Amino acid sequence: MNLATTLAAAEPNEDLARISNVLIYSAMAVYLLAFFAHMAEWLFGSRSKVARTAAALTPAKTAAKPPEVTAKATGGGTATLERPKVVTRSVTGSRDVPDGPGASAGDEKGDLYGRIAVSLTVLAFLLEFGGVLTRALSVQRAPWGNMYEFSITFSTVAVGVYLTLLVLKKNVAWLGLPLVTTVLLDLGLAVTVLYTESDQLVPALHSYWLWIHVSTAIFCGAVFYVGGVGALLYLFRDSYETKLASGGQPGKFATSVLERLPSAASLDKFSYRLNAAIFPLWTFTIIAGAIWAGDAWGRYWGWDPKEVWSFITWVAYAGYLHARATAGWKGRKAAYLALIAFACWLFNYYGVNIFVTGKHSYAGV
Repeated sequence: MNLATTLAAAEPNEDLARISNVLIYSAMAVYLLAFFAHMAEWLFGSRSKVARTAAALTPAKTAAKPPEVTAKATGGGTATLERPKVVTRSVTGSRDVPDGPGASAGDEKGDLYGRIAVSLTVLAFLLEFGGVLTRALSVQRAPWGNMYEFSITFSTVAVGVYLTLLVLKKNVAWLGLPLVTTVLLDLGLAVTVLYTESDQLVPALHSYWLWIHVSTAIFCGAVFYVGGVGALLYLFRDSYETKLASGGQPGKFATSVLERLPSAASLDKFSYRLNAAIFPLWTFTIIAGAIWAGDAWGRYWGWDPKEVWSFITWVAYAGYLHARATAGWKGRKAAYLALIAFACWLFNYYGVNIFVTGKHSYAGV
């Protein structure tokens, strides 16, 4: 069977394509409801007594007093020893500040809306996953052959990473609101500006490397995004803690929101661990792309714009990880590098695909 016969036998299934579109729009509607539920969780949390009184500790309250083991007399004349609270640091010289109480801040209504928000996020994730799957079935190939498909798959994986961290009992509930907001923006851009009808790829791209190379790129981008949000929020939380430590008084909005986030040290460690864990897979992604280029175009590396920016992104994350592990380049400096590296990844996708012409521009928008 020749290539023309193969492509003819795999004509796009219009019915499945329409079902995919319905599922994606349905997911957007549910994500919007989840967005309002996340907002309600933060709103009711800001009104709770816990949120108003959970001000972050300053070094004056912690460092001034070394941990002591205190004894309390009991009725029988014996004494019980209280173990001092252990606070870990991820950055040398960081403040000993406990994590905030979370978006709901322990408020009963806030907790309720938080559970509703997560439930709606799960439902929207399932709908979006169904949209990606039916899109793949409609063309009988991997569902990331153009920017529209890449975008809907990327947001699906990003939400999947978030839900997986929740299942693993990680303290990431604070990520729900920025994640759902970003997913709505991503899907809105996908269905309006980037939408492309279901179709087959050019012959050079009919390869099993499409499944390997692009899927790892999507997964890496999703994890880099979560790490980038952690780095961004670290900058805000660190400024908040610094102002408290210097005797300043943050505004009511900053106090209400930032005091409920994990400590700056926790956010710094969270971002670093995610970026460090996914960096080897990003290295593999570039190597896999070079192997695929050798099969498709007869050369492993040709300094195509996409290849160049993939390498720039790799260098940026390598620089971040090196700086993060080097004394003197932790904390805010390393967070700035993490955000610059993720900006390189974003430009590699949106900027290069839309504004720069190269061999990777096969799909258009």
